[in-house]
Order: sequence, then C-alpha cells, then structure tokens
Amino acid sequence: MRHVLITAALLSASPALAQTAPPSEGPITCTQPVASTDTAKSIQQRYGADAVVQDLPGAEGETYKGLVLFPRAADRRIEISFLEDKKATVSGLTLRDTAKTSRWSVAGISIGASVAAVQSANGKPFAVAGFGWDYGGYVTDFKNGALGRTLPGGCSITIRFGTSKDTPRALSGDGVKVASDNPALLKLAPVVTEIGVNFAAR
Repeated sequence: MRHVLITAALLSASPALAQTAPPSEGPITCTQPVASTDTAKSIQQRYGADAVVQDLPGAEGETYKGLVLFPRAADRRIEISFLEDKKATVSGLTLRDTAKTSRWSVAGISIGASVAAVQSANGKPFAVAGFGWDYGGYVTDFKNGALGRTLPGGCSITIRFGTSKDTPRALSGDGVKVASDNPALLKLAPVVTEIGVNFAAR
C-alpha cells in the first residue's frame, strides 16, 4: 500500500516537474533557455551538471571563459558569454556547428540551414561578408528584413555561413560583400555554421 501511494504521488507530481524542467532543445527566444537577467549562478542552478565553465573561442584566435550548456551533446551545445568576461551579466549565446545539426533553432533557423532558407525567413535578400578570413561568412546586413529586427524580448541575432569547398576569389576576402541571391554564392551552397543571440547592453 505504501509503495502504491508513493508511486501515485510521483505520477501526480510529474506534470509539475515537467513544466519546471529547463528546456534542452527547441526554439531559442530572448528569455529561453537563457535570459538577459540570468547570471552564471542562476543558469548553473537550473541546469546543474549540464552547465560547465569552459574556454570559448573569441575574435582573432583569442579565448575567454564562458558557460556551456550540454557540453557532452554536440547537437545540444550552447555557448554562453558574459559582459567583460564576468559571470554577473549575460551578453549572449552562440550555437556552432559542433554537429551537423542542432536541436535548437533561432527565428526558425538552425545549424546547417541553406542560404535560401535564411533568405526565406528574412523575407528578402541580405548581404554576406566574403569568405576566407576571421570574419568571413557573417551576414553583414539583413536589408531591413525580418531577421534584422529586434526579436520579442529585446534580443537580436547574428548568422554566419561556412563552406568546405574552394571559394571563388569573387566571394572571398575582407571588404567583399555578396548578395544572398548571387548565383555564384548559391552555387557554392554554404550553410549556417554559427548563430548568435545577443542581448542589449544594460
């Protein structure tokens, strides 16, 4: 009888537990799975052993300390950065192509998405930086499309494309800007390798 009562109590509690469990996949918003009001401590309290401090890649080969969600699951990995390397204020989060796909998406876009898919989500063509240098492949201008607008909750997104193919000179180098509907770019067929969600500085 006691065993039955305990089992019944666990079953009745499971919906509430499911509602409070932090997300481990799905759409990323300005408040889930991380909000601008979060700290490293609050994130670690929610995710426990699934939130680990690691060295993360920065600009021009530098690294910085950040927090990684699901470090042992490449398709769930999220990198979280903090203002001025401090763990008090979240500045943003990043998805990278540590796996061919990701279980997360941002504004309907996920790792591995094509140029055409991003253009469809944006609602119009956009501009991409030339490939083959430190900032190559980033979307530099969404041309007032949907992906360039502030998302509900006040965050914004960045997208980077990459390719393992030999890149034509016309699509390469610092200072080069390529339209997303450029036939040469579509033939190259780069895919999304990085998505950033950025919180406004407070």
